[in-house]
Amino acid sequence: MPVAPIPVRLCPPLWALAAALLTLGAAQARPVAIGGSVQAASVGTRLLGSAEMLPVWSLPRLGVEVRNDPQDLRLKWGARELRYAPDRGWRALGLSLNGSLPAPQLQGQSLYAPLAALRLLGVPLEADTPGLLAFSAPLRVPGETLPPSADLLTPASPVVPATFSADAVTTAPPPTQTTRPAFGNRLQTVRVNRELHRQVETQRVVLELSAPVAHEVQRIADGLAVRLPGVGLTSGEQTLPSGDRLTLQQDAGGGWVRLHTGEGRSEVFTLEGPPRVVIDTVTQLGREVPPPLDPQALPAGVTYRQLGGLHLLSFDPARFQARVVSAPRGSFAEVAQLVTQTGGVAGVNASYFDLASALPVDLVVSGGLMTAASLEKRATVGLLPGGGLIFGYPRPRYRVRGAFGEMQANAVSSRARPEWLTAFVGDGQTLVGAAGLLTLHMQLGAGTVTRAVSGPHVPPAGTLTLTFDPARFAQLPRQAGEPLDVGLDWRTDDAPWPQTRDALSAGPLLVQAGRPVTDPRREGFDTGASIWRPTRQVALGLWRGQPTIAYLEHGTPEAFAAALVQAGLSDALRLDSGSSATAYSTSGYGDLGGYLNTVWSRPVPNAIVFVPKVTGAAR
Repeated sequence: MPVAPIPVRLCPPLWALAAALLTLGAAQARPVAIGGSVQAASVGTRLLGSAEMLPVWSLPRLGVEVRNDPQDLRLKWGARELRYAPDRGWRALGLSLNGSLPAPQLQGQSLYAPLAALRLLGVPLEADTPGLLAFSAPLRVPGETLPPSADLLTPASPVVPATFSADAVTTAPPPTQTTRPAFGNRLQTVRVNRELHRQVETQRVVLELSAPVAHEVQRIADGLAVRLPGVGLTSGEQTLPSGDRLTLQQDAGGGWVRLHTGEGRSEVFTLEGPPRVVIDTVTQLGREVPPPLDPQALPAGVTYRQLGGLHLLSFDPARFQARVVSAPRGSFAEVAQLVTQTGGVAGVNASYFDLASALPVDLVVSGGLMTAASLEKRATVGLLPGGGLIFGYPRPRYRVRGAFGEMQANAVSSRARPEWLTAFVGDGQTLVGAAGLLTLHMQLGAGTVTRAVSGPHVPPAGTLTLTFDPARFAQLPRQAGEPLDVGLDWRTDDAPWPQTRDALSAGPLLVQAGRPVTDPRREGFDTGASIWRPTRQVALGLWRGQPTIAYLEHGTPEAFAAALVQAGLSDALRLDSGSSATAYSTSGYGDLGGYLNTVWSRPVPNAIVFVPKVTGAAR
């Protein structure tokens, strides 16, 4: 999960390792890295004939402007340009062609250009080793295809694609007729881009025209039809990489473009320079994995920012209150479920837990009730009623007060020991007490015993219980109605802990007063264990006074702390990370929720949920 908030470059000693891992089984090809990030295998080079080549659709990632046309290939870098046509060979603009360049090669549906052409254009390289070809990150990634070469334009020039997607390379539908109506406006290029974010597919079909057109949209049973009046095109049909079916049809009045998308939701709009009709389709491929967060749909008072691999979701404390929300004792729940059941807008998984029992292994306080005891050594976050956060190392215990004075509860557990005063918060299903022991039922702030029960029994959910041996603790009450007060003693003076109603411990503390303070030895973490491995990381912190969920795609806790400091967080506490790392928002695509750049995560026993203050004021 953790990664620095800026693009991370592999240092020279790591190039060879990365190359060795990625070139297994591909002795005639080299992987490609851009800006320090090794790309997918489909972006790597191929040895075609005697020349090393790159797919043309990938070159915009290097900052190269292209026209991806086997009959009219254009590669442009700044003021330099190379053009290729089968009957004319290579031509150079803004530079000199010294010697000959290998001809481009068409492999399947992908057109490949020689690496020598990029060298001639001056595309900057960071590393050129037998195991890796590394390019600098471009200042700008071109988003549009270059127009046809002016000296090659003919009325009968074929419709060809220019594709910029690493995931989908497509050709225009094959022609089914050789003659075209005499229309002045023509469909010149069909471009298809497909991206997959976990289970959400986004597809863009761009219809590039020689002149603007007043298009018309008609919804059909399984997609849409776009009418292009007065536009000439080549009729045909093709199945796109997404599985959608694209058909082009010419009639006497112009052209029809039909896109059969099934359950996908489509939007049609126009762009200028050159004139284009664009069809954007979003398809939810599976309901078991929520889609990514949609930053444009966040409610007022919630801000999303991404800094490289670091994702931050901040909440206005005047509008939102953080709560600790738990699944039923001994069970797990998805963070999304815990968020929606409380009317929240976002949430993040919280403390560490035992996989076998689903019980937290450190402090959990919810609504003023300590449901899991503290290990008394790890960092804790407290959720203040005003919406803010505090961080520190409290060691809370239940303290009992009465006419006899004060005493401290020894444990928080459903299993009582005769020599201890044991506290527990009932869940409506767990037995407390034992033969010979007495259990007092309490409500916070009531000041009196509400019920006294001998022996084992199941207390109601939300009831604070105190179980003890009456002979050993003779000073404690014996029956309902007797005065007794119980509250949390935080046993610390490092923050206003008595004001908190919710808190939990996790750790380590990553940032304090704007500085990295990670100290695994202080908090008892084993850095040699898997809990300290580089992985996905989540944290709760403060950015400019706003409570903030932080998510790092991959890295160590130390790397996470450095990224948070660089992003400007003043304080931050690491929460349970790795496969548990889940940062969720009800803002997603359509009416679905979304996750912050994470994969499907395991359910958790508790979460920190942000609820609107209007609905969250009354517990």
